[in-house]
Amino acid sequence: MKEKKLKNLRFRQSLQRGMTRGRNIIKKAEFKPGNFQLEHVEVTITNLDPIFDNYCIVNISDIHLGQWISSEHLEGVVDLINNQKPDAIAITGDFVSYILEDVAEDLELALKRLNPKEISIAVLGNHDHWMGADKIREILKKCNIIDISNDVYTLKRGEAQLHLAGVDSVMLNKHRLDTVIEKLPKEGPAILLAHEPDFADVSSSTGRFSLQISGHSHGGQFIIPGLGTFIRGPHFIKYPHGKYQVGDMVQYTSRGLGTNIFWFRINCDPEITIFKLKSSSKH
Repeated sequence: MKEKKLKNLRFRQSLQRGMTRGRNIIKKAEFKPGNFQLEHVEVTITNLDPIFDNYCIVNISDIHLGQWISSEHLEGVVDLINNQKPDAIAITGDFVSYILEDVAEDLELALKRLNPKEISIAVLGNHDHWMGADKIREILKKCNIIDISNDVYTLKRGEAQLHLAGVDSVMLNKHRLDTVIEKLPKEGPAILLAHEPDFADVSSSTGRFSLQISGHSHGGQFIIPGLGTFIRGPHFIKYPHGKYQVGDMVQYTSRGLGTNIFWFRINCDPEITIFKLKSSSKH
């Protein structure tokens, strides 16, 4: 079984390297700002202290550096993010696809340039574990990005608190929501990063999170206007792209930056999501 998985991985790595060479030959590695959609999303957070009103979190997901996204693309995306002057930056996993060693240096150089006012946070996706979670975490550490997989980071403004929580990859059964709930203070609203969007059914049932931010699906890479996408897979069956209300919680699934297996996107532009948090007590 291990030999079969290794053979499959080597095939995908060879395919990825071939696609990268093809991308460079047809000059598709160049960054063009218009190819990346800025999605502005307002979310009203129950019990959010007015001091956090208009708090800005910029999210990117599924970079998959080297699969289609080039280092030039990622450098340009970082510029777009920094231009938003975000309070915080959140990355929801899958930094790479099937190769890490070819892109590790470029990934680190780009992520080091992220410049939020306050903090950068991240959780890991399934591909990150396949390629080496420890190596990805080391890159995040060098880039001053806090890995909150199965952890909680609390923002404070005097007595006011806003909790940023995360779970590790659900697909690979690395998530520990029980640990997160134990670490989560009783007071103050909480936002959850979870790579896999359908985890919203579980996280919303706790009644503890106002918003879950996810990726994983790439939006299906093919969207039929008015109908959505018919391309769905493990852990993105119910919530493949966009904004959903799941119980008392908002679930948002990013279309992500990169692609996997096949390159093309139809009516499904790569996405950078700009969340503005709204205090219910102020409106």
